Amino acid sequence: MSETRATLSRRTLLGGSLALAALGSSVAAAPAAPARNRFPRGFLFGAAISAHQSEGNDVNSDSWLLEHLPSTVFREPSGDACDSWDRYAEDLDLARAIGLNCYRFGIEWARIEPEPARFSVAALDHYRRMLEACHARGLAPILSYNHFTVPLWFARRGGWEAPDSPDLFARYCARATEALGDLIAMAAPFNEANIHLLARVLRQGLPADYFEKRRRMIADAAAATASPAFSSLLFADADRIDGNLLAAQRRGRQAIKAGPGDFPVGVTLSTQYYEGVGDGNVAAEMERRSYGDWWRAVEESDFVGVQTYMRLRYDAHGPVPPPAGAELTGAGYEYYPAALGHVIRRARQLTTRPIYVTETGIATDDDRRRVAWIDATLAEVAQCIAEAIDVRSYIYWSLLDNFEWSSGYGPHFGLAAVDRASFRRTLKPSARHFDARIRAGHF
Repeated sequence: MSETRATLSRRTLLGGSLALAALGSSVAAAPAAPARNRFPRGFLFGAAISAHQSEGNDVNSDSWLLEHLPSTVFREPSGDACDSWDRYAEDLDLARAIGLNCYRFGIEWARIEPEPARFSVAALDHYRRMLEACHARGLAPILSYNHFTVPLWFARRGGWEAPDSPDLFARYCARATEALGDLIAMAAPFNEANIHLLARVLRQGLPADYFEKRRRMIADAAAATASPAFSSLLFADADRIDGNLLAAQRRGRQAIKAGPGDFPVGVTLSTQYYEGVGDGNVAAEMERRSYGDWWRAVEESDFVGVQTYMRLRYDAHGPVPPPAGAELTGAGYEYYPAALGHVIRRARQLTTRPIYVTETGIATDDDRRRVAWIDATLAEVAQCIAEAIDVRSYIYWSLLDNFEWSSGYGPHFGLAAVDRASFRRTLKPSARHFDARIRAGHF
């Protein structure tokens, strides 16, 4: 889940072997309009987390610095997060206990390469043990090589604004794959590769104070590190980083595909539903701006991961608020699970690649609404499969209530609650409900 969704949306703009077999190109085609929509053999049901949001104490990252500045826009620091660095086995046990057959998580660049070209064997060994633990539980491991955060040294030299940033990223991808590739089932270089473009779209019309607070935080980070070039993805100028991110996607993918391992490498995108309201509406233009050239990058890859949370409505003048009386989620945007079906159908128009739902979820403290979200979004996916769309997964965000960037620990997306003092995980009724729906396998 992104800083943009969690913060801007409140302003009302935002069976293991079978699973592994499904990752190739020979997934069985969904039957056309069956009497009961049934998920195909090998369909992936999973949950997701990210490294920084769950592991804790990511002290060598850019985000850790930003969270601790007096001028920070973060509600609170990530701190110990969910202590998943040490408790990942508990997390994997939870995933398996509720019938999942895949697990999507991130490896943390700042841990693996804490200093330029100095790679931590201990960190790589840790992630290797985590991958092995996934396989031991019949969970296909789906990896993100980067989920927003970068090593502090990388941010100090300009982050994604630096001309050689794609080469540095490819170097990291090559070293990580060398250590882990033979155990990976599926991967993407970036989580929500277009997040910087979506952020720019959603920030249109926000008050000057919003931008000034973020400008001041980055200026203070530059001063604190004696690095005038300091840059961080979620707060950077999209025009200054987009070209380098596209190049990093290509070079990172090439490094990953070089092996070891032979697994699909794709692009995950933040894919919201853009709905036009009235004549002359600008919805199509806003959608175009939020993607830039990233659908071309999808065509150069093995799959697209869609990550959908909301409907964004636009008339001829700009964003339109949710309809009067509409239910809002705990993150402040409209409760609209049908957005996922719209996005999947749109993805089929924009790419020839297989479609994976790599994230969808809801922030709420009323777990009954999470149950309803799971039911409604699973039904959307099942209907798309019945329409012969090649959809191969449903991965819920998130397994745990974790750190939601500038919103801190306020929004609760998890299938499991995490006690902030003891780190005890407690499955919610929605997790058991998800388990029952997976085992039923049809709608």
